[in-house]
Amino acid sequence: MPARWTDPAPVIGGGTVAFAAAAVAATVAEWSIAPTAWAGTALGALGFGLFALQRRAARHGRRTAQKGLVPPPV
Repeated sequence: MPARWTDPAPVIGGGTVAFAAAAVAATVAEWSIAPTAWAGTALGALGFGLFALQRRAARHGRRTAQKGLVPPPV
Protein backbone atom coordinates (compact mmCIF):
# COMPACT_ATOMS: atom_id res chain seq x y z
CA MET A 1 0.00 0.00 0.00
CA PRO A 2 1.19 3.54 -0.63
CA ALA A 3 2.48 5.35 2.44
CA ARG A 4 -0.16 8.07 2.18
CA TRP A 5 -2.90 5.45 2.66
CA THR A 6 -1.34 4.08 5.83
CA ASP A 7 -0.46 7.42 7.44
CA PRO A 8 -2.76 7.95 10.46
CA ALA A 9 -2.00 11.69 10.81
CA PRO A 10 -4.75 12.90 8.40
CA VAL A 11 -7.33 10.73 10.14
CA ILE A 12 -6.36 11.93 13.62
CA GLY A 13 -6.23 15.55 12.47
CA GLY A 14 -9.52 15.27 10.60
CA GLY A 15 -11.26 13.77 13.61
CA THR A 16 -9.98 16.54 15.85
CA VAL A 17 -11.14 19.21 13.39
CA ALA A 18 -14.55 17.53 13.12
CA PHE A 19 -14.92 17.51 16.90
CA ALA A 20 -13.88 21.18 17.03
CA ALA A 21 -16.48 22.10 14.41
CA ALA A 22 -19.14 20.15 16.31
CA ALA A 23 -18.10 21.84 19.55
CA VAL A 24 -18.42 25.31 18.05
CA ALA A 25 -21.78 24.48 16.48
CA ALA A 26 -23.07 22.96 19.72
CA THR A 27 -21.89 25.93 21.77
CA VAL A 28 -23.51 28.45 19.40
CA ALA A 29 -26.77 26.49 19.30
CA GLU A 30 -26.71 25.93 23.10
CA TRP A 31 -27.04 22.18 22.81
CA SER A 32 -26.42 19.98 25.80
CA ILE A 33 -23.88 18.02 23.75
CA ALA A 34 -21.32 20.87 23.81
CA PRO A 35 -19.27 19.58 26.79
CA THR A 36 -18.88 16.20 25.11
CA ALA A 37 -17.78 17.82 21.86
CA TRP A 38 -15.25 20.03 23.67
CA ALA A 39 -13.91 16.98 25.51
CA GLY A 40 -13.53 15.18 22.18
CA THR A 41 -11.67 18.15 20.78
CA ALA A 42 -9.31 18.26 23.75
CA LEU A 43 -8.66 14.51 23.68
CA GLY A 44 -8.11 14.58 19.92
CA ALA A 45 -5.60 17.41 20.25
CA LEU A 46 -3.83 15.59 23.09
CA GLY A 47 -3.75 12.36 21.11
CA PHE A 48 -2.44 14.09 18.00
CA GLY A 49 0.27 15.77 20.07
CA LEU A 50 1.36 12.46 21.59
CA PHE A 51 1.32 10.81 18.17
CA ALA A 52 3.49 13.60 16.72
CA LEU A 53 5.89 13.32 19.66
CA GLN A 54 6.23 9.54 19.19
CA ARG A 55 6.70 9.91 15.43
CA ARG A 56 9.41 12.52 15.98
CA ALA A 57 11.19 10.23 18.43
CA ALA A 58 10.96 7.33 15.97
CA ARG A 59 12.41 9.45 13.17
CA HIS A 60 15.31 10.43 15.39
CA GLY A 61 15.96 6.77 16.26
CA ARG A 62 15.22 7.02 19.97
CA ARG A 63 14.99 3.65 21.72
CA THR A 64 11.87 4.60 23.68
CA ALA A 65 9.88 5.50 20.56
CA GLN A 66 6.90 3.46 19.46
CA LYS A 67 7.68 1.06 16.62
CA GLY A 68 5.99 1.22 13.21
CA LEU A 69 5.35 4.98 13.02
CA VAL A 70 7.83 5.60 10.23
CA PRO A 71 8.49 3.46 7.17
CA PRO A 72 11.65 1.35 7.31
CA PRO A 73 14.67 2.69 5.42
CA VAL A 74 15.04 1.42 1.88
